[in-house]
Amino acid sequence: MLNFIIKTHRKDTVYSKPHLFVLNKGMNSGKPQKTQFTNSFVIIFQNEEDCESLFFIAYSLWQTKFWHQYLVGSVISFLRLPDFKKQFNPQASLMMVEHEQHQKNVAALKLLEKKEKQFHENISLINDLRRVILYRYCKK
Repeated sequence: MLNFIIKTHRKDTVYSKPHLFVLNKGMNSGKPQKTQFTNSFVIIFQNEEDCESLFFIAYSLWQTKFWHQYLVGSVISFLRLPDFKKQFNPQASLMMVEHEQHQKNVAALKLLEKKEKQFHENISLINDLRRVILYRYCKK
């Protein structure tokens, strides 16, 4: 069982232990990130492996819009800390029941993330080359 602490992030707070941030306002509530958000919860872990493992669980919950059913607010929707705490731990435990399958899923997600980054870099290079060719063509 993973051991972690969930609390509201305070601006300019520095955390010494491994941690991740989860956005708590807007339609992207539940989105995890390694760098801080203005409106976010922070999940603090004892070791880096747990942090990495739960990052992908939080990412999965966000991508599948799991947190939308817990959003409240009429103008700007937000996720309450008690709701997040109450639902995150059981979902994380449920998703990690089959540890071997969880590790395979995390490895697959990391590979997809790496390939996506390479793809975006290639698109950027293609656009740069297109600009150079068009610029040379127009200068003649």
